[in-house]
Amino acid sequence: MKTLLLGVLLIILIGVGGLLYRNAIEHPLQPITCPLDAEVCPDGTSVSRTGSSCTFPACPPPNVTLQDIGIAFAIPDGFAAASLPDPSSIAAYEMTATTSTATTSTADIIIRRYSIDASSTALAVIQQTAISIVTNAPAPVTSFSSTVIGMHRFTVVSLGRVGGVVDTAYYLTRGADVLRFDAVDKGVVNWNDPALDSRSLPAHAALLKLLSTLQGE
Repeated sequence: MKTLLLGVLLIILIGVGGLLYRNAIEHPLQPITCPLDAEVCPDGTSVSRTGSSCTFPACPPPNVTLQDIGIAFAIPDGFAAASLPDPSSIAAYEMTATTSTATTSTADIIIRRYSIDASSTALAVIQQTAISIVTNAPAPVTSFSSTVIGMHRFTVVSLGRVGGVVDTAYYLTRGADVLRFDAVDKGVVNWNDPALDSRSLPAHAALLKLLSTLQGE
């Protein structure tokens, strides 16, 4: 009886082995070929699909993706990640430069996120959070303007100039929240010059470049 069982088992093993061999001959392993499409990164470079799942890898620096917020952008040259200044901040970047006169200036880019309550509106959120650095009160309506950068329209609010600091905020309205991008230039020698164009300052110029690479809603 034992010999019979061993014989049956041997026959089964031979049969399974034969099937596996035949399958290997008829269906050899094929190398994985991923689609040839590419994903364009915020800085204009691209990445191709890789791996067994043919997924796109993360875009390399200076590209940054904030998954929780659903946006991506390229960090301007010379800027590095900095500590978050307040609870509403979701990202912050800083560049420090020393001039020939030993004057140190700092350029900050700060990204904040504000939720829109069901009983509120995007405009109300912007008005409540656009606080003047001069008066510490909501910025006047005359400080508001609008502009289109890349694929997005922004509400621009001049938050004022005081003590060498110039702050300008760019608000992006989305479905359930508002994103605020601040350009904060510190150590500006001619900050009180009426002819000063804040867009020429390091932080402001860098923020405009960042916003031109912005991807996402």
